[in-house]
Amino acid sequence: MSADGWADLQKAAGPVSRETFERLQAFEQLFLKWNRSINLAAPSTLDDVWRRHILDSAQLARIAPTATRWVDLGSGGGFPGLVLGFLLKERPGASIDLVESNRKKASFLQSVVGQFDLPARVLAKRIDDSYPLVPAPEIVTARALAALPDLLDLAAPWLTKGARALFHKGRDYRAEVEESTHRWAFDLVEHSSMTDPHGVILQISDLRPAKQQ
Repeated sequence: MSADGWADLQKAAGPVSRETFERLQAFEQLFLKWNRSINLAAPSTLDDVWRRHILDSAQLARIAPTATRWVDLGSGGGFPGLVLGFLLKERPGASIDLVESNRKKASFLQSVVGQFDLPARVLAKRIDDSYPLVPAPEIVTARALAALPDLLDLAAPWLTKGARALFHKGRDYRAEVEESTHRWAFDLVEHSSMTDPHGVILQISDLRPAKQQ
């Protein structure tokens, strides 16, 4: 996969060094090894971890090419949080906080962060306990965590203070957006997914309470 894989990664994420590509390849194998004992991803997606998880996560780096302060909610198996950690290693001063309350998954995240010396910090806490520990992120991410109305509630302490959200969503995202407007108003940009023909990345900013009719 070497040449094609590197080209695909750069297409998804933007300029990426050969060293980062090779680290992500090593991470893919480590992920598969850990997944045998800890359920880190749906079994149906394990036949193509590179495209369905790694490239799918990496595309966020292209959307926010200058952001240096990130937080990933419900990091689970490391998508997108760990993948972004590998990519942010090439951005001077950049870092990401990975919030994951499941202790086994948090242990996996910490193992990868340590092994590859990633600019990441694992917070083995509930999201609502992490607010004071992550005071001013620029970007908030989440993938396969919750429906959009719930995500906005969880991320509101950051999004109402100037942070932007980049949330992976599938084919039913329009209904989730509509439901969210009952509680929240926000600016929305839809980015077509580069890996899923039915998926989008929702970029949400200027979150504020909806005006009651």
